[in-house]
Amino acid sequence: MSAADAVPATGTTLVIGATGTTGSRICAQLTAAGHAVRAAGRRATPVPGAEAVAFDWYDPATHAAALAGTDRVYVVPPVGDPDPAAAVLPFLRRARAAGVRRAVLLSASSVPEGGPAVGRVHAALPGIFEEWAVLRPSWFMQNFTGGHLHALSIRAEGVIRTAAGTGRVGFVDAEDIAAVAVRALTGVRAPNTDLVLTGPETLGYDDVAAIIAQATGTAVTHVSLSHAELRDLLAGLMPAEFATLLADMDRAVAAGAEDRVTDSVPRLTGRPATGFRAVVEREFARGAGAAAQ
Repeated sequence: MSAADAVPATGTTLVIGATGTTGSRICAQLTAAGHAVRAAGRRATPVPGAEAVAFDWYDPATHAAALAGTDRVYVVPPVGDPDPAAAVLPFLRRARAAGVRRAVLLSASSVPEGGPAVGRVHAALPGIFEEWAVLRPSWFMQNFTGGHLHALSIRAEGVIRTAAGTGRVGFVDAEDIAAVAVRALTGVRAPNTDLVLTGPETLGYDDVAAIIAQATGTAVTHVSLSHAELRDLLAGLMPAEFATLLADMDRAVAAGAEDRVTDSVPRLTGRPATGFRAVVEREFARGAGAAAQ
């Protein structure tokens, strides 16, 4: 699938997690292009240009109304659930039976098909839908400007703590993820594959700290921790199992697992992927770094 295949589609798109990092941007891009959108979330929060609907992964009674009249769905699995397949797969089968013909799933570059957590959903998706895509973005650039732990520690202390060492990551802009999702949802042909999404370059966390400091005029440094130090730090903020998972992901970064750049964003959107400095300047100009100033 290329940018040329992205012919505007008719029908209604259900966007799960419509107020989240990717979902909010997908809603905005779809509605701006004139597509009908049903914005799903637990509180049915109003979203400009979309029809808000209540949706809870763990309350099947909310699913029928969310699905009614939709023919495509953007799927963000329940956050923090170690086994999202238990909730997501029954919903996807119900969606297909209700007439949804295309599904786009948000996964992660670090999770392969058939791997843990959402990897199980990835593996099952082609057996449920003939039209599908799995988005596997690298680490979000917005981790440093939004509500992520990195952004919070930058604002409070001017530090970024990782166990990634000098490992490099192809950080990706959430706006670019949304643009690819819109193409995958509305294109005349579905990708029918998984797409690893990165920015235009790889960066180490020392690079990230330096760019943020230069762009914002604030002192930011990268503090390198051991795997055990990061795990124990995170365990004070979240369940131990999830803390270990995050520390393991940093260890994989240190070993080079995310040191790659793909062409998925330019190939599907028809434009270059956005660079990290441009995203930092854009997000901080919008007020993301106000507390740090």
